Amino acid sequence: MATAPDTGGLPEGLLARYAEATRAELRHYLDSGSPAPFLDSLLGEYPSRGGKMLRPSICIANCCQFGGTPEAAVRCAAAVELLHNALLIHDDVQDGSDMRRGLPTLHASHGVPLAINAGDALLFTAFQPLFDAVRPLGADVAQQVIEATVTMARQTAEGQALELGWRDKNVTDLVEADYIRMALKKTAWMGMIWPAQLGVIIGSRGRVDPDRVIRFGHFLGVAFQIEDDLRNLSEDPGYGKEMNGDLYEGKRTIMLINVLAAASVRERKRIESFLALRREDRSEDEVLWLAGLMRAKGSIDHARKVAGAMAGCALAEFEQAYAGCPDDDNRAFLLGLVRWIFDRK
Repeated sequence: MATAPDTGGLPEGLLARYAEATRAELRHYLDSGSPAPFLDSLLGEYPSRGGKMLRPSICIANCCQFGGTPEAAVRCAAAVELLHNALLIHDDVQDGSDMRRGLPTLHASHGVPLAINAGDALLFTAFQPLFDAVRPLGADVAQQVIEATVTMARQTAEGQALELGWRDKNVTDLVEADYIRMALKKTAWMGMIWPAQLGVIIGSRGRVDPDRVIRFGHFLGVAFQIEDDLRNLSEDPGYGKEMNGDLYEGKRTIMLINVLAAASVRERKRIESFLALRREDRSEDEVLWLAGLMRAKGSIDHARKVAGAMAGCALAEFEQAYAGCPDDDNRAFLLGLVRWIFDRK
């Protein structure tokens, strides 16, 4: 049973409506009508764990801001959530993660082969609600939706490749601009930009340029990713993953990039030796030492400042992206996302 997420000051009635409407669509598209052993129960596993439904709500709110209705966007919203959960399954396998939303990851419970297969199935299932949403709107709108989706897919894959490649090749000479580029591609494009673009296209029936929301989504998504990275180092990460999991996985966060630059020669050699290890060989003592060094060198505080700067840029871009749109709960929700990134529980 999904639990209601903490909305962190966002319009609760709006979020509840959009979340429930999306879940109803998910149930419809996940019900194949022909039971499939070792698959059906896995497909609904992550969606049932009470996700925030942030991305679907961004899609629906944008649709309403640009002339549409929630009903017009809810199938696109379902497609967004299906694809998001598919990528979570694959990400957890690639990262070797143990926990997702407070419970064991799918591959930890069912094994890597079945988990990957379930992720593939969710990805393919996402195409159906997307096609159903654009079919009544004509070929031009459908083409815009497909083009936005293809762009998102490429950007997301490029971002994931950067993150995985940096770890696989033990790259230690990164700068902050590298991280921001990765976060834009891996997090912002799929999580913020694409859902917003789908809403703009559906709501305006293709008459408004969906690129107008890119810069807002860019800065919002990067701020979101930095805050997620910070929460992973805290006592209460807030999203159900293991504390310090990013350090065990050797993820190249802003904090890691900063501490490498600030470390002494001896400390840097110790960090590089730690990063060269396999995840299973990284000890808790070394993880805690690195986390403490990040605090001592000011890397945590620096990351907070960068996240705040990105949020400030998102606020400025919001006024450009939504100029002339209705002053209603949908606008309040989208604007409130900037603060919610830091206040969510």
